[in-house]
Amino acid sequence: MWNKLIPGLLLAAATLPAHAALSVFACEPEWASLVSELGGDRVDVYTATSALQDPHHVQARPALIAHLRRADLAVCTGAELEIGWLPVVQRKAGNARMANGSPRLFFAAEQVQRLEVPQHVTRADGDVHASGNPHIQTDPRRIAQVANALAQRLAEIDPDGAATYRQRHQDFAARWSAAVQRWIQQGAVLKDKGWVVYHDQWVYLEDWLGLRRLGELEPKPGLPPTPTHLAELTEALRDHPPALIVRAAAMDPSAAQWLSGKLDVPAVELPFTVGGADAADDLFGLFDVTLKRLTEAVR
Repeated sequence: MWNKLIPGLLLAAATLPAHAALSVFACEPEWASLVSELGGDRVDVYTATSALQDPHHVQARPALIAHLRRADLAVCTGAELEIGWLPVVQRKAGNARMANGSPRLFFAAEQVQRLEVPQHVTRADGDVHASGNPHIQTDPRRIAQVANALAQRLAEIDPDGAATYRQRHQDFAARWSAAVQRWIQQGAVLKDKGWVVYHDQWVYLEDWLGLRRLGELEPKPGLPPTPTHLAELTEALRDHPPALIVRAAAMDPSAAQWLSGKLDVPAVELPFTVGGADAADDLFGLFDVTLKRLTEAVR
């Protein structure tokens, strides 16, 4: 009997994975995409938010708590972006590996130089982050820096997969560098173009492409547009209108459309993160769509 069973057992064993996938909790879609690029089948990634959510304001749902409870690694933006919900999820998950200061809690914003770090912060300023603007994923140069640090962290946590992470990072870095050069050439037409944004979430894209911010639809960061503010903005821009008005896919389009009509300039929806448009299904698609929509709007 055993002679008959052994070949079947050997075949079943051969089909099992050689390792247990590293369970990764990604706070935002951009980091889920990056982890997948670097980890391949060595990682099992759960994405806590979507492109149609404001990552500042997320409910600590049972699903988030359950996934963080069994996570081997969490990859989040940091810089207070998730301050309204991640600490609650950490506390309720009760996973000691996810404690603040643990190497298994990776914050992307800590790996790069941040812009707009305020000298002081008061509630009167609106939703301002004491550690600087957290929306680093709109600059591919900073994504490259995060990728380098994240590949090293994955190798430290999963040393058996170190060679895989190193090889996948080298492959990603080569493809990313070539794509960045293409995006730079494509985006050259945007240099010094003025634009109006819904929320102060594009500063890194501005820094990379040389765009000039002429105004914001929000009267203060995190506060929704008001008729008074929009009227004042319209008057201020009437003689020198922007080239375009942009908002993220998660933002209400009505204020951008209203100002677009008043100033007769295009209003553009940008994906902002992976999943924010049909073709923005990974990090490469995110920038392909972003550059395509921006350059088409200014032609």
